[in-house]
Amino acid sequence: MAYPSSSSSQPLANPVSIISSHFCAPYPIDLAIIRKVLTISDGNFVVTDINGNIVFKVKGAFLSVHDRRVLLDGAGNPIVTLKQKLMSAHDRWQVFKGDSTDSSDLLFSAKRSSMFQLKTKLDVFLANNTKEEVCDFKVKGSWLERSCVVYAGESSTIVAQMHKKHTVESILIGKDKFMVTVYPNIDYAFVVALIVILDGINKENSSGSGGDLDFLGGIN
Repeated sequence: MAYPSSSSSQPLANPVSIISSHFCAPYPIDLAIIRKVLTISDGNFVVTDINGNIVFKVKGAFLSVHDRRVLLDGAGNPIVTLKQKLMSAHDRWQVFKGDSTDSSDLLFSAKRSSMFQLKTKLDVFLANNTKEEVCDFKVKGSWLERSCVVYAGESSTIVAQMHKKHTVESILIGKDKFMVTVYPNIDYAFVVALIVILDGINKENSSGSGGDLDFLGGIN
């Protein structure tokens, strides 16, 4: 997949559909990700549009050997299943169609760019990119500050960016809320799936002895 090499915030001319063209719009999409920090079912969060309508839900299954999460649409239908790959040095996650985990239904995978890093850096590879010599998308920034940017391949073309939103409600009831702007013609379900992976990798590393600095870090 080829992208312009120069820095650009111009929308891509053709829709970039990873999960479904249904999730590509010719205009920017602003979504709110609301993570229920203090619930027993940790890892579950909802995604709404700017009017508060639920667009996606995320449910986790943490009692299995794999860390497995499912991205659902507003009606509760599974869109993709995200599964952490066991024995992966770079915290590789795989994303499959619907509720499948069959290799034939693999859509893309994502992994840390290196084993040890202070900032968020993820390489994303589509299923047909089997050699993985060059990533199809890259995520950079600080997950700790909920400030990450998704780029097209190795280019400087931005396809989505996150930013934190503090509210009185979030402080009082323990909700972690942040926004993501998805650029025109970009599959916004794909971008939400990347955020689910970032959340999963952060949870995995923050539970270790090194805490957030194993992977994250608020150093800019």
